[in-house]
Amino acid sequence: MQEKDMVNNALSHINAGLTNFANMIAQSENQELRQTLQQMRDSAEKSQYELFNIAKSHNYYTPAQKASEQEIATVKAIAN
Repeated sequence: MQEKDMVNNALSHINAGLTNFANMIAQSENQELRQTLQQMRDSAEKSQYELFNIAKSHNYYTPAQKASEQEIATVKAIAN
């Protein structure tokens, strides 16, 4: 397995884990458990972003095209 594949595989696993954290947090009634999961999610997000930047700097990953101002405004309008 090449380094690029390993990095992309790791990013995929971290992203899946972030989705799982979001689901667990949303379903946690216990405040202490909820806070612990949020801390774990925050740590995983930090790791994901660091790995994303490494992948991007080595041209292992090309991010999606940046959203236009109109697209951003549309999403903001929908969210409000």
